[in-house]
Amino acid sequence: MTDALLQAVEGAVSSPWVYVLLFAIAALDGFFPVVPSETLVITLGVFAANGDPNLLLVIAVAAAGAFVGDHISYFIGRKSGHRIIGKMKPGSRTRKAYDWVGQALAERGGLVLVVARYIPGGRTAATVTTGATGFPRRSFTRFDALAAGSWAIYSACIGYLGGAAFEHDPLKGLMTGLGLAFTITVTVEVVRWLRHRRAARNQQSLTVAGSIPDPAAREPESLATGSFPRP
Repeated sequence: MTDALLQAVEGAVSSPWVYVLLFAIAALDGFFPVVPSETLVITLGVFAANGDPNLLLVIAVAAAGAFVGDHISYFIGRKSGHRIIGKMKPGSRTRKAYDWVGQALAERGGLVLVVARYIPGGRTAATVTTGATGFPRRSFTRFDALAAGSWAIYSACIGYLGGAAFEHDPLKGLMTGLGLAFTITVTVEVVRWLRHRRAARNQQSLTVAGSIPDPAAREPESLATGSFPRP
């Protein structure tokens, strides 16, 4: 049963249509994240270790799909981002993600697009919020090209490493690739959580001391005003 399934998958990934599917899913994931495109890119990277599909094509197509999907999400944010964000329950995980992106945009500019790409749920939050805050389209395009390209290289190469390590056992290679991606994601999240916790503790100490007002009581300026200064 497993051998038959693997043969079916190998037949599918060797078809030229797999690139069309990859582009569509990577683009769709940008504004309708129901199927994680990263899983598909890693899977194709695993099989690319055996020569088919082509690793460079996987990277190029995944990056192009992500780039197009992100721009669709950006324009959705431009048109109705404030309405979407306003309907989110204050204090919910999703709302916190959008608020974090709004604050990070004000502090770091377009680099948040690259950082958010590797945070679960961060990609859509970043692209919609950049549109909603009026972040310049030209700057968005420049930073998003870097984000999409680095993400495609990272995901495909993670899969390729797993496939190369288990050249004759694609299933183990896939599990290794997905395991590596999961481990890296968890590590990044833990580090981010620890930094946020330390910053919140320091902020609380300063607030109690009366040095500065507590910013937790107000929305990030970029989300509240709907504007973003041109970099």
